Amino acid sequence: MPSPTRFFQSAEAFLAAVPRPGTLCFTNGCFDLIHPGHVQYLAEARALGDFLVVGLNSDASVARLKGPSRPLQDEAARAAILLGLRSVDAVIRFDEDTPLELIRALQPDVLVKGGDYTPDTVVGRDVVEARGGKLVLLPFLPGHSTSRIEQRIRSGRGVTLEPRG
Repeated sequence: MPSPTRFFQSAEAFLAAVPRPGTLCFTNGCFDLIHPGHVQYLAEARALGDFLVVGLNSDASVARLKGPSRPLQDEAARAAILLGLRSVDAVIRFDEDTPLELIRALQPDVLVKGGDYTPDTVVGRDVVEARGGKLVLLPFLPGHSTSRIEQRIRSGRGVTLEPRG
């Protein structure tokens, strides 16, 4: 079970419990099955500031975005795994399809997304940049995705760590 002092059900709960860090970094996602690409991405996101908050899609949000067979793990399990990583300082659950309201509430200094995004497609970029913050797009570790892992497991091939390209 995630630590109640690091897994928050709302931005308000986080803001009430955690003093504002020097440079607050924010990223978000479903994080349904943590894989090496996630670990690398989150470590690189954390290195951009003093504190990394991960916005975690609720179970209902994941099901709307990914389909009725997802999430593969419930939000408490996903939060516990994220909080087990040294790079993640806090996790905040959100129920909307995008983290826009969470970003507005947190006002992060650095907004981090994966390399499959372009600046124009990042939700909340305008909010962060309007107050002098920045958007950072990080490249993905090739060959790793939750959907690909799910396909490999269902086909009986298992999961392998693929070499960097």
